[in-house]
Formats: sequence, C-alpha cells, structure tokens
Amino acid sequence: MKDDRRSCAVRIRGQEFRIRGDDDPEALQRIAEYVDATMTKIEQRTGAIDSLDVAMLTSLNLARELVELRGNAPARVPDARLRDLIERAEAAVAESA
Repeated sequence: MKDDRRSCAVRIRGQEFRIRGDDDPEALQRIAEYVDATMTKIEQRTGAIDSLDVAMLTSLNLARELVELRGNAPARVPDARLRDLIERAEAAVAESA
C-alpha cells in the first residue's frame, strides 16, 4: 500500500522537524512560525532559558488561546483558573532563571 502523505520541513527554535501528513505545507509553515514566535515571546517575558520550560509555558498559552476561541474550557475549567496556572508557571520559571 502506497503512502501518499507529503513530507514538510518546519523550523522551530532553530531545530528542523519533518512532518508527514495531508496538511497543506504552507499552512504547516505558518503554524510553525506562530509557535516559534510565541516561544520567543514567552522566553523574553519570563527570562526562561530551558527549552522544556519555554515549551511548557508556550503550550499553556496556546491552549488558553484555543480555549478562548472555542468559548469553553476542557472539563469546565474556568478561564481565570487557566490564566492563574499560566501566571504561576511563568513566575516559577522566572524565579529559577
């Protein structure tokens, strides 16, 4: 059986990732650029250096954006609680930086 999925290379934080799928390569590039820009913003705002910390904080921020766009939080977690969690995580990372 032939695999017709396309392969696309994206770059995030200077590291190349190859993604195989049916998605439009240009759309994947835009998504990667958005993730990269968000990671840079988080790093500058918190002073975090560790890439895992930056990735975790970026994930929380992007999840918050998604929840806001969808209009409800998973498992009915109030947006204020998500925002508080993000702020606590950012403060903890900033203290350890």
